[in-house]
Amino acid sequence: MTDFALRRRMMVDTQVRPADVTKYPIIEAMLAVPRENFVPDGQVEAAYADQNLVLGEGRELFEARTLAKMLDALDLQNDELVLDLGCGLGYSTAVIARMAQMVIGVETEELGGDAQEALIEAGSDNAVVHLGDLTEGAQEHGPYDVIIVEGGVEDLPASITDQLKEGGRIAALFVTGALGEVKIGYKTGGAISWRFAFNAGAPVLPGFAKATEFAL
Repeated sequence: MTDFALRRRMMVDTQVRPADVTKYPIIEAMLAVPRENFVPDGQVEAAYADQNLVLGEGRELFEARTLAKMLDALDLQNDELVLDLGCGLGYSTAVIARMAQMVIGVETEELGGDAQEALIEAGSDNAVVHLGDLTEGAQEHGPYDVIIVEGGVEDLPASITDQLKEGGRIAALFVTGALGEVKIGYKTGGAISWRFAFNAGAPVLPGFAKATEFAL
């Protein structure tokens, strides 16, 4: 029988801590959340691998290092409302739920149908999954102190940044070539100023690609 608790500790010790992520809330959350319960059935044995995991629908679950470094850069507080955009099967939402006051995960119906059930089983009673178009976010629950985008973006629509509170923070992985850049945005005066955080990779989320320009 697979010892997933041991694999979780190994993930934290070999992937998260070496990435200079040492904040206790992040370490505690990643040690507590059973990642194997938030991946497709065929990926359970690979749940703790040091790589992105294929979720289906052209989507991937961030490797632990990427999620941990994003959370570290965002510096979540336990009184904040968080939008987890593109939450997949709910793993990132479950992790964030242990760090924030409330988290709203947004996912398509095709991919996120089982996410709420998995979150309930994980005891994440301060997490809700909103099923719908990722580019629309979940405005009815906002505005948000923090937004984290769980996938690559080429173009981040205003419909998402408009849901961020003044003074809030947003993390997104901007894909411009083979290697993407995770940037942290800070909303001031209604505008977002971006700062580079680290490099990572992931497929571009549906609806977040740049519109193709056709020349006649």
